[in-house]
Amino acid sequence: MLFNLCNHRIGAITHGHGPSSVCNDLSWANKQITEIVGWSFIMAQWLWCEGTFLAVLVATVVAQKAMPPDPIINLMSTDTKCQMLEKVPCGFLGISPENCEAIGCCFDGQQCYYGNVVTVQCTRDGQFVVVVSKDSTVPQLDLTTISTLGGNEVPCSPVVSTGSFVIYNFPVTTCGTVMAGDYLIYENKMTSSYEVGVGPLGSITRDSTFELLFQCKYLGSELVSLMADVYTVAPPPPVAAPGPLRVELRLANGQCNTKGCDEEVSAYSSYYEDSDYPVTKVLRQPVYVEVRILGRTDPNIVLLLENCWATSTPDPLGVPQWNLIVNGCPYQGDKYLTALVPVDGSSGLSFPTHYKRFIFKMFTFVDPASLHHLEQKVFIHCSTAVCHPSATDNCEQRCFRKSWCN
Repeated sequence: MLFNLCNHRIGAITHGHGPSSVCNDLSWANKQITEIVGWSFIMAQWLWCEGTFLAVLVATVVAQKAMPPDPIINLMSTDTKCQMLEKVPCGFLGISPENCEAIGCCFDGQQCYYGNVVTVQCTRDGQFVVVVSKDSTVPQLDLTTISTLGGNEVPCSPVVSTGSFVIYNFPVTTCGTVMAGDYLIYENKMTSSYEVGVGPLGSITRDSTFELLFQCKYLGSELVSLMADVYTVAPPPPVAAPGPLRVELRLANGQCNTKGCDEEVSAYSSYYEDSDYPVTKVLRQPVYVEVRILGRTDPNIVLLLENCWATSTPDPLGVPQWNLIVNGCPYQGDKYLTALVPVDGSSGLSFPTHYKRFIFKMFTFVDPASLHHLEQKVFIHCSTAVCHPSATDNCEQRCFRKSWCN
């Protein structure tokens, strides 16, 4: 299945917010729904912001309550949630009251802290943060009985444990987490054990039961740009664009200096540094391009190149333009076809599916009226997507590879 959620890629680059820029920064929606079903107290919380939080999560807490036959129901208010004797800091230093409340925490005018409920957060670098209060159930929860699908061994054990809270922090790809749904969704489950008293005519318990299904959902598309130049000018801005999934486009500069060496393999043995750009190339000289996912260790995701093109300005919509890759395949309108370079297990990379490579021959734009060479920079742009293989989609982009024209 293909996770391609970016409907405004060009705008994302223009405004510098990645695919999430369709949402105003710090535009949060925070909704809590509380209901009583039989003797079960169910709290569901949705936290969402496309501009800043970079993740959508759903957390559900089910706490079985020992109630009298005719119970008096008291729902937990916001004031009750935030009445804490022990205040564990939540969020980054200097977080605003609005952002503090948006990520499910409490603000007392001076600091942001976790309330006496369950808080689930998804980080930019692919981590679960789950904070459980002993007061999240009635009667109070025994925090020592909680475990994830991966058990209680490192890294699935709590990183902080106090008398009132336990805090878990582990990568979304560990501790029994599974992928689900039509997006990049990582899902795990947390449960508690409880003590059962067994008598001659029946069994009882006085402990709360706790079950938490929690998810991290990540956007799966990104657009990045990189610049190459025919002439020597001042260095360009940084080449990486931030987003829910960080993708980098860079140029390789390895040399094939030994007899019988593979030029493609040797070329991708080293890369230009940021300070080397813009790179000066001779016309028709091969330009070795690599696009890769940064900061991810999930071997199940596959990077796809949708389209790659060149412009004479940093604007991806600017003209003139020249296509390099169209719908994942070399642009057929070019006499010098772009060459797609396979990246597999023999490449020596830890996660070869996180990489895409291609080669094109250097060119310069010409004036449409005079047909004279334009002494301008050449900017390379690529739109990307992330795919998760399934029974119906192996995420392979099929193109007939053709050799260079001389």
